[in-house]
Amino acid sequence: MPPSPERSPRRLVRHVSRTLWLALGLLFVVLGFIGALVPLMPTTIFLILAAGCFARSSPRLEAWLLGHPRFGQTLRAWQEEGAIGPRAKVLACTGIALGYGLFWWGARPGLAAETIVGLVMAGCAAFIVSRPAPQPKDAR
Repeated sequence: MPPSPERSPRRLVRHVSRTLWLALGLLFVVLGFIGALVPLMPTTIFLILAAGCFARSSPRLEAWLLGHPRFGQTLRAWQEEGAIGPRAKVLACTGIALGYGLFWWGARPGLAAETIVGLVMAGCAAFIVSRPAPQPKDAR
């Protein structure tokens, strides 16, 4: 007797996968909102990751996040255009520089660690700066 459709292994895998994406999305939302309150902890990257997780698990939560009055516009600009606004670029690069300064001051790293961390952070900053600015809505 073939397995019933509601108990098929494929359905079970889809259900488990969707549940894991949902849990991961909720974790990223929590981290993102913590980042909005804690200096030097990122916000937007966690919310971008949450939106991606919700796209795979909960269209309702994805719509809520993309429609959020504070973060929605930034997330939609990234999703639609891969764009980062000028103010966000300045804040992100300032946070990266401050983070590196705190790392250097607090950890007193050796030359190798100092160089590796500096290069990774500079690469992240270069990526951020290289993203286009969002297009005005009437120009789309």
